[in-house]
Amino acid sequence: MVEAIKLVLSESPEFEIVGVASLGAEVIAIAEETEPDLVLLDLELPDADGVEVLRALQRLANAPQVVIFSAHERSELVDDAFRAGASAFITKRIDPWDLPAALRQTVEPTLFQPLRLNPVAGSTVADAELTKRELEVLNALADGLTNRQIGKRLWLTEQTVKFHLSSVFRKLGVSSRTEALAAAYGRRINGSRTAGTTAGAATR
Repeated sequence: MVEAIKLVLSESPEFEIVGVASLGAEVIAIAEETEPDLVLLDLELPDADGVEVLRALQRLANAPQVVIFSAHERSELVDDAFRAGASAFITKRIDPWDLPAALRQTVEPTLFQPLRLNPVAGSTVADAELTKRELEVLNALADGLTNRQIGKRLWLTEQTVKFHLSSVFRKLGVSSRTEALAAAYGRRINGSRTAGTTAGAATR
């Protein structure tokens, strides 16, 4: 898994792998030494609870952003990770070649958590009374698409996309794309995506 991650990240020049660890204690030691911007952390470590390692990373003087990369998708586990300070939760079902894009969305300050990265069980459209089409538009928005690109994906005109976005904003009580994604995550509205590989890896 680690080798697969190293391979796909090596194709993205904005990422530099500064350390790889297989034990929780090693993750902390490498993070203290290299001060990475981002840590990709598996929750299943041989010597430690991944959530506890996450909390320890958050206590460092130069705490990195931490993205959880896990085979488990239980809602309580996802919630525990976010409460402990995770920046995103990516399941191992993700296509490995989609991982760099997912990590870019995590560290990009103009984007909120992509909904497809937060597979919280028990989410329902009824929570925000969004229609199926509105949820499709919201998921496309989470992928960073423009109105024109959303229209092309969903076979809609730009005007129709704008109409659906206006309805989504109104139902969520927000006024911008970023606020819509933030509100959607807070209300446990999500699409579902997929997965791929790993252990604890630190990156710049």
